[in-house]
Amino acid sequence: MELFEQLSTKIKGQGKTLVFPEGEDVRIQGAAVRLAADGLAKPILLGNRQMIEQVANDNHFDLHAIDILDPATYPTDEKEAMISALVARRNGKTDAATAAKWLKDVNYFGTMLVYMKHADGMVSGATHPTGDTVRPALQIIKTIPGSKRISGSFVMQRGDERYIFADAAINIDLDAQIMAEIAIQSAKTAKVFGIDPQVAMLSFSTKGSAAAPQVDKVVEATKLAHEMAPDLALDGELQFDAAFVDAVGASKAPGSPVAGHANVFVFPDLQSGNIGYKIAQRLGGFEAVGPILQGLAAPVSDLSRGANEEDVYKTAIITAAQALEN
Repeated sequence: MELFEQLSTKIKGQGKTLVFPEGEDVRIQGAAVRLAADGLAKPILLGNRQMIEQVANDNHFDLHAIDILDPATYPTDEKEAMISALVARRNGKTDAATAAKWLKDVNYFGTMLVYMKHADGMVSGATHPTGDTVRPALQIIKTIPGSKRISGSFVMQRGDERYIFADAAINIDLDAQIMAEIAIQSAKTAKVFGIDPQVAMLSFSTKGSAAAPQVDKVVEATKLAHEMAPDLALDGELQFDAAFVDAVGASKAPGSPVAGHANVFVFPDLQSGNIGYKIAQRLGGFEAVGPILQGLAAPVSDLSRGANEEDVYKTAIITAAQALEN
């Protein structure tokens, strides 16, 4: 089954609510209308109600089945409750006046809807830079227990083949602890996409074939990941061919639980992860779906500012599927 057909089947009728802070954008509205009509999510559009309705009228969108919230006219008692919740969440780092100022920003407002469980996830970034989407999520939703960082993975798909590459989007350099956390996060992402995770911790060395501090980091990350998730099929350090090719895995890493058939590939730094997924995409003919933000306590997805309506629609499907796993 095709990836998004599979995910759509998984989330259809589950009633997951997604908030879209950029509700005045035509791409967002088009995707939201489709999501509601297809029964895949309950969208909430944020923004100036008049502007949202004008865009809808200009593009013949029917928004009757979609909630519209205008932060500027949000009921006073509910806004005060949101301010109080934000101040409490920030634990003395933010006062009420600052919290009220933050909540004039649609990304902060949307993030608080997720934090207060008025929405199951958020999709933003069509008109905002990544930092404007990710910063409120890190300050308010925060990472899952056991993780200090978020990371970004890609689902690499070609025909019936499906793999996870991480981190290929967020963390420039990794220490062993962060690499181990990314491995656990990526295994969870794999399950969202129907992949039984077999995790390879990648290096230019396989089982001691080379000696260098970079190799030592991957060895330590593998040890830490085993301690964090002892039941997870995971091994390292492995070169990509040893992780992916049966014959090479059997030769270079005999007895490994994942060598030769890994499907989740954890790269030792952003540089190699980014290069790796683009080689697979451009030379291997794989579709790269993502980046998918991992490690947050509730799903928040960051769109490219060049995204089209179809991109928004697919990203929302992924976000709703992540919400099912929380």
